[in-house]
Amino acid sequence: MDNIWLASALWIGLALIASVLSVWVAISVALTEIVVGAIAGNIIGLPLAPWVNFLAGFGAILLTFLAGAEIDPQVVRKHFWSSMSIGVVGFLAPYVGVLLFARYGIGWPWPQAQIAGISLSTTSVAVVYAVMVETGFNRTELGKIILAACFVNDLGTVLALGFVFARFDVWLGLFTVATAVVLWLLSRFAPRLLEALGDRVSEPQTKFVTLVLLFLGGLASVAGSEAVLPAYLVGMVLAPTFLKDRELPNRMRIVAFTILTPFYFLKAGSLVEAHAVIASAGLILIYLAIKMMTKFAGILPLTRIFRFEPRDGMYTTLLMSTGLTFGSISALFGLTNHIIDQRQYTILVTAIIGSAVVPTLIAQRWFQPQYKPIEETVAVTVAGEEASTPIAARGG
Repeated sequence: MDNIWLASALWIGLALIASVLSVWVAISVALTEIVVGAIAGNIIGLPLAPWVNFLAGFGAILLTFLAGAEIDPQVVRKHFWSSMSIGVVGFLAPYVGVLLFARYGIGWPWPQAQIAGISLSTTSVAVVYAVMVETGFNRTELGKIILAACFVNDLGTVLALGFVFARFDVWLGLFTVATAVVLWLLSRFAPRLLEALGDRVSEPQTKFVTLVLLFLGGLASVAGSEAVLPAYLVGMVLAPTFLKDRELPNRMRIVAFTILTPFYFLKAGSLVEAHAVIASAGLILIYLAIKMMTKFAGILPLTRIFRFEPRDGMYTTLLMSTGLTFGSISALFGLTNHIIDQRQYTILVTAIIGSAVVPTLIAQRWFQPQYKPIEETVAVTVAGEEASTPIAARGG
């Protein structure tokens, strides 16, 4: 479609349909956007113009950043070992399981088997965070533990992809050093700068954060990496500031969920080719089953060890079984660098999208825990003395 305005209307119209459908069937809008994108892509076709790819990519960056900004350092310190253990096992179990199946079960060469293992080792920050925001669980202790574990899981994926396939050159070194310097500067000066910029109609705070994300994303792209990778780290560094000022992330969230993330999720669905899915349906289901079974085998026992309530443990395991952002990035990296072919890419991407839909649907339908907002301590005066009183944090 050559008319950019009509094309934009088509994409936003599909996003609106997905939003209404998500309310009707009571599941996450991220999942309905994926499904709507897959149906539209195979029936009417959704041409991926450069502007669509940019908006989708920017949506992934902003969503990943917002997910990082929800990670409460106090909750992470309190539940360090549970978050770390669940995240590490959540990466290693499916990575090893899928890698061994791809190499010895169906005979893919080692590089292709590595891409398969890395692609299906992830947890979807985008899907998990979208679900958390819709249900209010991003303001609960369980939700923050899951988001922290997601970060550890996907950090393992990023390190594996970088270690096995990265180009170790001067650009990668420049990107690493620049990211470290920017993160240090943000930790020291960003809180005061954001406070000085203030909450104004011109949104200087939002523009500053966007500038940082796009700058580091650009350096990541030059280094042969992905623009979403530093976004999580920036979010974590700014998390204490964002947790104090809830209006700033709320404003950024409105922009993300209204304009940007629909393009990302619709695009993800449109990449699924129906004929390729039908031809390789058996292998796709096997990959999906291996990912979910290895995640369950690794994570569910840990939730028992760390004394999660049974329903919370099942909910955590199911959400940690999702995959989308970093999984599709890893598969696309393999295709772009001619490590895997188009058929293998379709198989992996479809299994990845399936892992975004199936466990999330099960989790929301049958295992969503009772909403338990974090208690915040406020000072009250009792008989002339200060005392601390816990109050329930409002859902966001």
